[in-house]
Amino acid sequence: MSSLTHFANPTPVPRGTLVELFLEACERRRERPAFQYFVEDQLLGISHAEAYETVQRAARALVASGVRRGDRVAILSENRPQWALSDYACLCVGAQDVPIYSTLLPEHIAYILNDSGAKALFLSTAEQWAKVREIRSQCPALETVVGFDGDGDEGLLSWEAFLARGGADLDERAFRAEAQRAQPEDVATLIYTSGTTGEPKGVMLTHANLYTNVQACQLALQVHDHETTLSFLPLSHVFQRMVDYLLFWRGCVIAYAHSIHTVADDIRVVRPTLVVSVPRLYEKIYNRLTDAHGLRGVLIRWAMRVGSAWADASLAGRTPPAPTQWQYALASRLVFAKVREAVGGRLRFFVSGGAPLSPEIAKFFYYAGLPVLEGYGLTETSPVTNVNTLEAFRIGTVGKAIASTEIRIADDGEILVRGPQVMKGYFQKPEATAEVIDADGWFATGDIGEIDAEGFLRITDRKKDIIVTAGGKNIAPQPIENRLKTNPFVEQVVMLGDRRKFPVLLVVPDFSVLGAWCRAQGIPASDHRAMVHDTKVQAKLGDEVLHHLDHLASYERPKKIGLLYEEFSIEQGTMTPKQSIRRREVEKLYRELIDGFYANEAVEQNVFAAP
Repeated sequence: MSSLTHFANPTPVPRGTLVELFLEACERRRERPAFQYFVEDQLLGISHAEAYETVQRAARALVASGVRRGDRVAILSENRPQWALSDYACLCVGAQDVPIYSTLLPEHIAYILNDSGAKALFLSTAEQWAKVREIRSQCPALETVVGFDGDGDEGLLSWEAFLARGGADLDERAFRAEAQRAQPEDVATLIYTSGTTGEPKGVMLTHANLYTNVQACQLALQVHDHETTLSFLPLSHVFQRMVDYLLFWRGCVIAYAHSIHTVADDIRVVRPTLVVSVPRLYEKIYNRLTDAHGLRGVLIRWAMRVGSAWADASLAGRTPPAPTQWQYALASRLVFAKVREAVGGRLRFFVSGGAPLSPEIAKFFYYAGLPVLEGYGLTETSPVTNVNTLEAFRIGTVGKAIASTEIRIADDGEILVRGPQVMKGYFQKPEATAEVIDADGWFATGDIGEIDAEGFLRITDRKKDIIVTAGGKNIAPQPIENRLKTNPFVEQVVMLGDRRKFPVLLVVPDFSVLGAWCRAQGIPASDHRAMVHDTKVQAKLGDEVLHHLDHLASYERPKKIGLLYEEFSIEQGTMTPKQSIRRREVEKLYRELIDGFYANEAVEQNVFAAP
């Protein structure tokens, strides 16, 4: 098939500021609900008019606290209405807000506060306050700390006391005049990349970067004003944040989940019409369904075979044969309708980003009537550069370039991006900025990809993740890992082996699925460590993994597999807050196990357990 090295979407998008989006939404939809949030099991709401008044008060309180245009203000919080309200308040006084992941350790929080020179900090819970209290003496620029929860503490202002700092009387004319001083090229936010390697860098995103991304994504996704979403990806990352800017502007209801761990329950209550997530959510839904046993399992597997045949014809632009159509209608009624109901029953589409989505899983959601529009982008691109749409949809790709965006493939396969969403640069790091943005404005993404003849972009791997074996063979690990994630026995997987004789795998089993299998085999299933050390378990998981890799070339096939009894996690340091695996940290943590694979190269056994 022919391919392109350059694709451009010349559709123009207007330039503007995030303040304009906020003010326009509040003017047009004053009494319409803007936010919803849970108090225990009750879902409460905040109208646009209430949001507008609170932002006015918070903006006045920031000024009264000594914050001036161009200052930095940090936000350390889980998703909740106050996150958005304090963000809009910062934008309206010209402060650059600095989001901090709520999962970060005290020393990492201190680094971001000091590197950015944050003058004020909003935080959520007592847990976050304890972390800040531990490192506050190390942050000399930090003058004001505001807590969303509780009654305040020594050195901590409560949210209510902070709002009262601005005084009782509001001067709307002065508030709007100050807010409208914002210019498209002003830096709106400083987002520190969590990164899979190296020291975090502050990405400077301007009003224009985010405003144009909102406009281009609206052209692609066509969001309506009656939509509802469930917001649960961290607002500290630009993906959920940009989407929430778009939805607020369009007048949609943004409901905040209790936490990222309660999404399955919260989604049934909120009944959203669109949701953005990372692939982990879709992998979990898919694996729970495909792990069904008995008559239910037989029914589901039949429905999936029928759905797959229907999707193959539909995606190829053909009308499915009549027998396939009526079987698909039955499968939809008996199986897929239950999947749709499990996510609220109203969902038009999902959007996926942050990591590659397995084509098999994307295809399943398509024939289940829940299309997943996979997209692509980075923090440095505000974030979206490409996205599939309901009209232009191709599984296995991240879609075509959005409006006003160019994509080019460099000679070494790296994806380059140019457009109004490309960052202003890294904060106080001109050399690092020059390394990724050339004189012509092309941003080097660090990803490897290809563009098909119709302009759809396919990501093949991260440039830094490509494994080059000692024999000089190149292996792209992500497609292999994605294939394995469709196996219900596999929860997490990472392939390693750079500059080694052969590749190896580290696998975290899905212990709920593995536990059920163990109990059926009479194997104790209460201790994860004991389970992965059982020889029958090792044989079973070896078969499950290797069965999925028959299609690989001999040099791509892993020769050894390590079973882990602990999940990769943010707390462990092996995952980023956006659920990307830190390969180097994984390799460091399991160095002894990995080195053993190569020391025992001649041993026929190919599955081992972590000590």
